[in-house]
Amino acid sequence: MTIDDLKALISHGESECLEFKATTGQRTEGAKAVCAMLNGQGGHVLFGVNDRGDLKGQLVTAHTQEEVDRELRRLEPPAFPVIEVVLVHGDHSVIVLKVTAGTQGPFTFDGRPYLRQGPQTLVMPRNRYEDLLLERLHATRRWENDPVPPGVGLKDLDHDEIRRVLNAAIQRGRMEQPLEQDVPAILRGFGLIRDGVLLQAAVALFGNADQLEGLYPQFSLRLGRFRGLDKLAPFEDNRRYWGHAFQLLHRAESFLLDHVQIASRILPKREREDLPAYLPEVTREALANALCHRDYAQASGSLSVAMYDDRLEVTNPGGLHFGLTPEALMAPHVSSPWNPLIAGVFYRAGIIESWGSGTLRMIEVCRAYGRPVPAWENEPNGLRLVLPSLQATPQVTPQVTPQVTPQVTPQVAPEVLGLLAHCRWPRSRGELQILLNLKDVKHFREAYLQPALEAGLIEMTIPEKPNSRLQQYRATAAGIRALDQGE
Repeated sequence: MTIDDLKALISHGESECLEFKATTGQRTEGAKAVCAMLNGQGGHVLFGVNDRGDLKGQLVTAHTQEEVDRELRRLEPPAFPVIEVVLVHGDHSVIVLKVTAGTQGPFTFDGRPYLRQGPQTLVMPRNRYEDLLLERLHATRRWENDPVPPGVGLKDLDHDEIRRVLNAAIQRGRMEQPLEQDVPAILRGFGLIRDGVLLQAAVALFGNADQLEGLYPQFSLRLGRFRGLDKLAPFEDNRRYWGHAFQLLHRAESFLLDHVQIASRILPKREREDLPAYLPEVTREALANALCHRDYAQASGSLSVAMYDDRLEVTNPGGLHFGLTPEALMAPHVSSPWNPLIAGVFYRAGIIESWGSGTLRMIEVCRAYGRPVPAWENEPNGLRLVLPSLQATPQVTPQVTPQVTPQVTPQVAPEVLGLLAHCRWPRSRGELQILLNLKDVKHFREAYLQPALEAGLIEMTIPEKPNSRLQQYRATAAGIRALDQGE
């Protein structure tokens, strides 16, 4: 690394991937930052740069480097950041620790795990540490490839469904016709019997016996239609089912058929076009993803589908893993299914396509039909998908607004006009940032969101709860006029 490279790095300021330490007298805190970066996305720790980003340097001797190296030996499992010494002026240098995100973690320093939160190094919460342990063992040890409990066997599976899935896989060219078509042979082909042992994934996919419900209460589905905007609203319909994954998918789709409103319009040549509030292609993908990616190890967990007057929510137990975020789901990403055996059978059956493309396909379909796109949100114990209804789309009607004059357009900053272009439909903060290619939350709020709100050009969909995770932003009538004039 040259001094110019170092200056360019420092110019970005401290962040999740960059930590400044004035001297190696702070090497213990620096080593904690290294631990946190190993558990995160990697980064750099610089000794010889103060908190303000001033490039001071320090006298670096062989003994200095030995002290830093000794501190790093307190990392477990052992990790070896690249160490460089960059001469900055006179006999003063900066020690640069280049940290690559670890694959053998979670990492600890003196027995405690750490993580980065912005420019801060914090002790990692216990539940996050346990999640990282599970991710580390995921390739070889996970719920779906554990053996079934004693007493559970082939007799407890839905043999008709197993054969239906086999036929669907053969018809789609995703599985060759097996020489033997007895149930054990089919399950071996699906990877659900290994070394003669039936795996838990087989029960999740095909378990059908009544006696299994006591052993697997998590194979459940909650369905609710609320006549209002939240769970305090009265129920119009409330159902609960238990069954294997294919049965639950069928139950959920039947529920949506019962409750999704369908509007119609007459096209030229007097043809009628039906407009369902939620597109079946999108809702099937949402349900299939939830069934494939949920955490089946949570015995108390349940897949839930809640329909409100303005949106549909699908919530599954178990959050995102392997560093994936809700925002990342809206861009091209590599997907590592939490239950690859279950996802593999769903793929062969033609219910899902290639891994990692499902969320993007949902967004593309919604945009192709002029619908609001879905958003994903982390829950304390799971992941929630929120899909706005077609009927919830704001209808812009002319209003008398003396505050808005024809001269408003020149006063609207380009940043705000750019934001308005994406607010004709309700959108979340995270979705807007992705559409505008903005990563800095503070900059987005100060330069885009607040000016638009203060000017009355956009509004919150839940104004009484400004910090709600369900909060979305949409253009007001004044905003639409300003956008149209600006365009």
